[in-house]
Amino acid sequence: MAIASPVVAAGTAPKRVVLTGFGVFSSIGIGAEEFAEGLRAGRSGAQPITMFDTEGFAHANGCEVAGFEPEKWITNTPVRELGRATRFATAAARMAVQDAGFTEDELRGQRGLISIGTTDGESYELDQLVASELSDGPAAMEPVVTGRINAQRLSVAIARELGLTDVEACTIATACSAGNYSIGYGFDMVRTGEVDFALCGGADAICRKTFTGFYRLGTIAPDVCRPFDVDRKGILTGEGSGVLVLESLESALARGARIYAEVLGYGLNCDAYHQVAPNQESVARCMALAQENAGVKPHEIDLISAHGTGTKANDITETRAIRSVFGDTPPRTVSLKSMLGHTMGAASALAAIACSLAITHGFIPPTINHRRTDPECEIDCVPNHAVEADLRIVQNNGLAFGGNNSVVILGKYTGQDR
Repeated sequence: MAIASPVVAAGTAPKRVVLTGFGVFSSIGIGAEEFAEGLRAGRSGAQPITMFDTEGFAHANGCEVAGFEPEKWITNTPVRELGRATRFATAAARMAVQDAGFTEDELRGQRGLISIGTTDGESYELDQLVASELSDGPAAMEPVVTGRINAQRLSVAIARELGLTDVEACTIATACSAGNYSIGYGFDMVRTGEVDFALCGGADAICRKTFTGFYRLGTIAPDVCRPFDVDRKGILTGEGSGVLVLESLESALARGARIYAEVLGYGLNCDAYHQVAPNQESVARCMALAQENAGVKPHEIDLISAHGTGTKANDITETRAIRSVFGDTPPRTVSLKSMLGHTMGAASALAAIACSLAITHGFIPPTINHRRTDPECEIDCVPNHAVEADLRIVQNNGLAFGGNNSVVILGKYTGQDR
């Protein structure tokens, strides 16, 4: 299955869509400015996991968000009613709105979309309920925790917090590619004029269930994540949220808003090839779909933010797919998961923000923890240190279990027609 953008009604010019606000909660920085600093510095978010008991695991590093104080951002909703992932999403949405220079009253007067992607929903809360049931029986499960577990709350809570009623609020559960799915949906809705703004992104909280699943698969790295490295051992699970404000170029210019980047297009497909193994041909096809939708050629792309999990299968398959599309001289290809860990449903949303900040500030984030590139991964992964670069067009890859692939193309806004 492949999906492209809907056709704009005859006689109606499609709107150009730009990114004007970011909300970021990550293990290497909170907020767009601190996040950009962490990316440029090649900061690592890896540390021993503290959010759940890791006794019995031979190794248990992860990438948790330190210093998260949801009460600073969530002011209209009882925080106790929200699960950790919903807190991340809601706080990031308010941060993004503020960063874009919108007031809540301005948003309430417009038609909007709230689209949040996730892998685990509120599995952290489910972990707590299961632990209570196993130790003390069903009667010990707290009703307030039970009320947090509906994954739809990741988007609905944002509408509630911001007092938005003329909005569609949806949660997209396409696992680790869900952030890009959400951005693609928002792009379509703004581009066709169905909504005036979109709050799009992804959120997940680190949880025992997902960590254990990857651990049993043998894909949790013992120390750090080393994408594309010959000695890579797998992922580190992470958490956080990235929310982006999408609006039309016309709206942004009328408001005098800062424009981080322009959304040029996207591609989605689902090959259902295997539960966990990526399919090279399908990944390549998704990249080609995105480039076709964006109206760009492979040689015009300056940087690829790869899915880059640090597993043997993903990195080889993804880099081979890249070379099948780009030829023998692909653009620099980096993995942010070397710094952030795998933030699941937030991964491609945070990567889209990172790509936009790289465009804005003129640098390429590094792939850290790198010692020697695997000969089967024939790319320049910008090892360990950021480099200065004038980036015009950047491709952001998101791949997920079940063959759910998503690619978003972002461009530098220059004030000219493309």
